[in-house]
Amino acid sequence: MTVALLFDSPLLLLLLPIVAFLYASVGHGGASGYLALMSLFALPMTFMKPTALVLNILVSAVSFYFYYKEKKMNWLLFYPFAITSIPFSFLGGFLTINAFYYKIMLATVLVFAVLRLLGFFGKEITELRAVNLPLALGIGAVIGFLSGLLGIGGGIVLSPVLLLLGWANMKQTAAVSALFILVNSISGLIGFVSKGGIVPEASLPLIGIVFVGGLLGAFFGSKKMNTHQLRYVLALVLGIAILKLYTTA
Repeated sequence: MTVALLFDSPLLLLLLPIVAFLYASVGHGGASGYLALMSLFALPMTFMKPTALVLNILVSAVSFYFYYKEKKMNWLLFYPFAITSIPFSFLGGFLTINAFYYKIMLATVLVFAVLRLLGFFGKEITELRAVNLPLALGIGAVIGFLSGLLGIGGGIVLSPVLLLLGWANMKQTAAVSALFILVNSISGLIGFVSKGGIVPEASLPLIGIVFVGGLLGAFFGSKKMNTHQLRYVLALVLGIAILKLYTTA
């Protein structure tokens, strides 16, 4: 795929920074959103996975920086998941799966993204519970493997787990998820490249526009900002992508 072909889709170039903004506002890198958009615009799978990982690294790094500045990071919560997720993300990035299974698995992960955007996992409990270490290690391994395999960072799965189990509040979840996404995306990309994979040259122009969206989203999200209406729009777009992935698998 060439840079010229990519710029023949101006709507895609408009939507990508919006996705970055919304995901970064809750501490996510946005890979599931980028993959959903790229599938809607029928971009090749060889372009989708490495591009999503590169953009994810960029936006999650920016997002983590802002949440870290706001002193929301809980390092003791991060380590148990990262210990197992990083090597398993590398393994997932090293592997390639059939297009049918890729689409089905990606669509399933996107369901989590839609539910997260619609606030199904947004409730906090007043008293946080202690982390169950064996369970956290197991969850980290599973999410890490899926992250590398699909080209996502895994935060879209980790966030609801942290909230549902009562291990973190919203801001802590955002900070931990941002760093979790960053390290897993780097590990997955290394695994992808180590087996001979190449980051498409056409993905490089996307970095600038996605960076701006991620920067603004992380800044406002780490403070206080109501993005409910925009999140509903994004949830609708992801929902369309889910239907397309399931029907074309």
